[in-house]
Amino acid sequence: MPDDAAARAAAEEESAFSHPPVDPDATAAYGDHPDQVIDFYAPRTPEPASSAPPAPLSPLVVVLHGGAWRAPYDRRHMTPFADYLARRGFAVANVEYRRGGQSSGGQESGAQESGAANPVAGRWPDTFDDVAAALDALPALVREILPHADPRRMVVTGHSAGGHLALWAAARHLLPDDAPWRTARPVPLRGVVALAPIADFAIAEKLDVCGGAVRQLLGGDDRFPERQPYADPALLLPTGIATTLVQGRTDLDVPQAVAESYADAAAKAGEVVGLTLLEDVGHFPLIDPAADACAVVAEEIAQLAW
Repeated sequence: MPDDAAARAAAEEESAFSHPPVDPDATAAYGDHPDQVIDFYAPRTPEPASSAPPAPLSPLVVVLHGGAWRAPYDRRHMTPFADYLARRGFAVANVEYRRGGQSSGGQESGAQESGAANPVAGRWPDTFDDVAAALDALPALVREILPHADPRRMVVTGHSAGGHLALWAAARHLLPDDAPWRTARPVPLRGVVALAPIADFAIAEKLDVCGGAVRQLLGGDDRFPERQPYADPALLLPTGIATTLVQGRTDLDVPQAVAESYADAAAKAGEVVGLTLLEDVGHFPLIDPAADACAVVAEEIAQLAW
C-alpha cells in the first residue's frame, strides 16, 4: 500500500505540473528585488454589449504559491491555477516573494545552500517582508492595472507553504508588538482559503514536513523558539477573518493532521475555521485545473468572495 500511495502522489504531481505556464495580462513590481513582483490576470468574462449596464466588479483572488519556501519553486507553476480562476470570473494577483537558496542582500538569509538540489527553506526576514509588502501594495496596483477588479472583495489563497503565508497574512494584526509586519487592524479581506497549508509549525516540525522546512524557514534550531511567535499561524488566533482550509485526506507532503491541528487551535481560541477534507485526494490536485478538487477550491473561494 505505501508503494501505491507514493505512485498515486507522483501521478498527481505530474498532472499538476503538466500544464503549460500561462502568461499574465500584466506584471507590476512592489519592490526593487527581481522577485518582488505580482502577475495580474483579468477575469475572462465576455465584454458586455454597449447597451448593457456595466458589469459588476470582480472579486480579487490573491494567490501565494507553495514549494516549501525554496527557490526552485516559483510562481510559474501556479499560473495555470491563476488562469483557471480568471476563467471563472475572478481577477487574480499571483504574488512572487523571496525564497530560500537565493543570494541575500538583506540583513540575514535563512537560506544558505545545503546543496544545489536542496536549498534551505525560506529567508528571514525577507520572505515575510515581501508578503506583507505585496499585500499592502495590492489595492493601489489593482486600481491601476485591473480596473474591473474590486480590492474590497479580496480573498487570499495559497497552497502548501503558500497556504501558511496566506494564513499568516490574515493574522498580521495579532503579531507581537515589535513585529515589523504588524498592522493596527485586520487586513481588509473577505476571507482566506488555505490549500493543504503548513498551518501549525509544531505539528509540521514533528512530522518533518517537507524535510524540515519549517525549522529552516525560521533559521534553524537556535532561532526556532524565538521566531515561532512571529511566524506560526496556529499561534496567531483568532483572526476574525473567515477562513477555510481545503485538505486532501491522502496528502503525503503536508498530512491532514497539520490542518486539523490548526482548526483545533482556532476552536480553542473561540473561532470556527472551515475544514473541507477531500477523499482520495493528495497534495497537488488542489491546484490542478484538470482535477475535480480544483473545482472544489474555486467554489470555496467563491463562497467567501461573492
